[in-house]
Amino acid sequence: MITQYIDTSTRPALETAHSAVARTRPGREIGVIIHDDAPIEMDLAFLVRRCATESERFYRGQQHDTRYSYELFRRALVERDELAWEQLYLHYSGLVEGWIRRSGAFTSSGESSEYFVVGAFTKFWRALSPERFAAFPNLASLLQYLQLCATSVVIDSVRAQSWSEMLPEETVTSSHAPHYSPDEEAMSRVDREEFWRFINDQLNSEIERVVVYCSFVLSLTPRTIFAKRGDLFHSVNDVYNVKRNVLGRLSRNQQLRTMMASF
Repeated sequence: MITQYIDTSTRPALETAHSAVARTRPGREIGVIIHDDAPIEMDLAFLVRRCATESERFYRGQQHDTRYSYELFRRALVERDELAWEQLYLHYSGLVEGWIRRSGAFTSSGESSEYFVVGAFTKFWRALSPERFAAFPNLASLLQYLQLCATSVVIDSVRAQSWSEMLPEETVTSSHAPHYSPDEEAMSRVDREEFWRFINDQLNSEIERVVVYCSFVLSLTPRTIFAKRGDLFHSVNDVYNVKRNVLGRLSRNQQLRTMMASF
């Protein structure tokens, strides 16, 4: 797709341009040319080609028709059409990656942009139900919300993976280590053992245990985990997805929050 790889340094951000135009009615915006073709009646392959054509017109500063992209979103989100969703992902993944790389939190996340692209689209899919679609009357509003999802998954990940928020401190250099009495050191070890026993009980499979152990005990990146345990994963994205799902589940666990507060 032509929008899969975007040079954000030379092309204007798609969301800025679309949000700048005035709304008329759902799916239409002032300044765009409207063709006679009815997007809702097109087969998916032809619709996707029209999306690519109109996107290219936009990047060239020419009149363009946003109805085709809007219809692709509608099929993916309202009809829950998996093929339409796959094409939507391909069409806009480059744009989403650009948003993610411009996020101030991205450089400190320790994750790849591909990881957050998956997370952004997943959050977008879950949040924008068929019932909510009517609240987004045109392409600009949909892209604005997708951008919000892209930014938030980066910030959420940085917060969730902070050692101070997620894990009891286990590695402190001797020069900065506080001085504990023998009883306090023993209690600290018990706390850590209790923590890891609890975490282990919350994991649903050996794959999740491998990802958590390699990520938070061995401090390995998802790419390194995939390289070492290719027998468990089809791609590095599988590692990213498992890690994200586990972190999301643990972050919502009230018992874990209470436990962490006591450390």
